[in-house]
Amino acid sequence: MTATSPKITRAEIVDLRFPTSEEHHGSDAVHVDPDYSAAYVILHTDGAPAGHGLTFTIGRGNEIVCQAIRSLSPLVVGRTVADIARDRRGFWRALAQDSQFRWLGPEKGVMALALAAIVNAVWDLEARLAQKPLWRLLADMPAEELVAAIDFHGIRDAVDEEACLAMVRANDATRAERIARVEREGFPAYTTSCGWIGYSDETVRARCRDGVRDGFTHFKMKIGQSVDDDVRRARIIREEIGPDRVLMVDANQRFDVRQAIDWIKPLAPFGIWWFEEPVSPDDVLGHAEIARAIAPIKVATGEQCQNRVMFKQFLASGGMQICQLDSCRVGGVNDNLAIMALARRYGVPVCPHAGGVGLCEFVAHLIMVDYIRFNPTMEGRVCEFVDHLHEHFTDPCVVKGGRYLAPTKPGYSGEIKRASLEAFAFPDGPEWVRRRKKGVVS
Repeated sequence: MTATSPKITRAEIVDLRFPTSEEHHGSDAVHVDPDYSAAYVILHTDGAPAGHGLTFTIGRGNEIVCQAIRSLSPLVVGRTVADIARDRRGFWRALAQDSQFRWLGPEKGVMALALAAIVNAVWDLEARLAQKPLWRLLADMPAEELVAAIDFHGIRDAVDEEACLAMVRANDATRAERIARVEREGFPAYTTSCGWIGYSDETVRARCRDGVRDGFTHFKMKIGQSVDDDVRRARIIREEIGPDRVLMVDANQRFDVRQAIDWIKPLAPFGIWWFEEPVSPDDVLGHAEIARAIAPIKVATGEQCQNRVMFKQFLASGGMQICQLDSCRVGGVNDNLAIMALARRYGVPVCPHAGGVGLCEFVAHLIMVDYIRFNPTMEGRVCEFVDHLHEHFTDPCVVKGGRYLAPTKPGYSGEIKRASLEAFAFPDGPEWVRRRKKGVVS
């Protein structure tokens, strides 16, 4: 990029919420009434284009994340894209490790969510300027430049710059083949849209049939309110998907360790591949104990794991046998590159968490990057897909035959249509005003 690179002039922030709780979309044993939401940021420049980013929440509290983005935005406004690209690691650390804001984390909670929104918007802007989808920008990037974007602070005992550079370079010889493959075939996906805990049995059956028709081979259901209900729903799903397709379960942190081990036993006969988030997302030792107790069922976690340093603990302990990185929970693209390197270091499959608002759009890029640059196999890898709210995006993810297709438009695919931003802005967008007049309160 040249000295005439666009300068970021202002951050536009929108508290965006969708009333998904009305039909129980996204419901699980812990989050019973989610309204899928996004703390959304547009980084405007003194030229075209703008950068679009977001972080995902489930309703109340989204305004707090928006305020955190507003507080962090002076650290990015006034910077040029070329300046950021010259030292991506330094830019990331300037936000993540600001000497005062870090007290509110560091690198966790609301501040990490806000950081992710801004970082995702910056990468979107850079990819748009390069006229490439983000996955291709990172796939084409020289190994040294890719590794230089990663902050290794806190993980060098597991993987440092030299080791990461070696693993990326080792994959470079066959990189072109994998680029061609994802452009030709996409990447395997699984569906959670059949398994929300608030759905009726009839809806579960219908969604399973839809998934089979659409080519999915992997299905996931939510569990944790009643063992008897979970067994009944697992039986329904297994009846509908048949014996050869794969079933996973997700407790969304519902249990204590012993309770989780006992709860999965009556579900095991239904052929469970993984047990997701059985206990607190911070309980490294608990996940490891469960993994030892329930083998050969795998333990999956990561969607609420707070940063690369926590991922190191989970991966090294054996408590994370499936690595479910999230595009917005940690500090955006840079932190996820670190997590991909850690997963390769410990030989753990990356199967990203998605769904929500924009998470599927983002991970359509991240899974391609992981496959092309870090973990060069599709064996035992699938990426979550949830069929909600994609119609609001200008470049929605495309899933065909149970596979994510590689994005083709420049950017990170996170831009939401202006009409949707206006309609679902909280609390004064017309969709929310209409609901209040009907007596529906969020």
